[in-house]
Amino acid sequence: MNNYFINSFKRKIARRITKKYPARIDAFEVGTYGTVEFANWENPLVEPKSITIDRIRFFEKFLKDGDFAIDIGANIGQMTVSLALVTGKNGLTLGFDPNTYVFEILSENTKLNSCKTNIIAYNYAITEENGTFYYTSSEASFNNGGISSEEKNRHGKYTLETKIKGIQLETFLQTHHADKLSTLKFIKIDTEGYDKEIIRSISNLLLQFKPTVITECFGKNSSEERFEQFELLHSLGYHLYYFSDFSINADIIPIKVKEDMLNWKHFDLFAVAE
Repeated sequence: MNNYFINSFKRKIARRITKKYPARIDAFEVGTYGTVEFANWENPLVEPKSITIDRIRFFEKFLKDGDFAIDIGANIGQMTVSLALVTGKNGLTLGFDPNTYVFEILSENTKLNSCKTNIIAYNYAITEENGTFYYTSSEASFNNGGISSEEKNRHGKYTLETKIKGIQLETFLQTHHADKLSTLKFIKIDTEGYDKEIIRSISNLLLQFKPTVITECFGKNSSEERFEQFELLHSLGYHLYYFSDFSINADIIPIKVKEDMLNWKHFDLFAVAE
């Protein structure tokens, strides 16, 4: 009972007072990948993350050793590390997150498992044009949040002291990773309702290289926003599929028409080029 009240108090503090929380290095046995280390964030509002063979097998459906993958909205790096284990030392996985608090933990995860992975993390948002933006959260410890050109916005009342940098991804990749673009096979997007704007900003990359796209349909998105997300991917030559979890055994349901986007409130989908 005492632990319950102590943990409840810690969560209350994390919601109301801005402070940094350290990383804790955990180790997981992940099938043929062996021992994998992962930096968990000791923020009381964050459930500890794990690296599992089931999630990795899911990504193996889309990727192989030597491929290039991109994680947009990487947070502390659970998906980034899982992707990087599949793409391996010979491939490359990029993790982008504009939140300076989670980026510190993401950076720790790029340094672990260096004999198995090749990860580069960038403290940037992906935007339609280069610029600077406000980053706001509903929690003082910045467990999550989103970007906006306006300081007052729907993401919450807590704002990072310094504006974050937004970059146009295609231009950035042409400048910094042009040698890897021919092996671009996968892009994951999870940006608190900003996904369709990112899809629009990377449409040339999708048309040219046809990577599989995993994107989130945010629970607060309107019907019109959901339809736009469907039509944007469909216009780029993609077939869409709902999936129930990042698991090799996930339920998968085709999303055939835009109205199917109303069948679930908050969900992930993957899109595969024709």
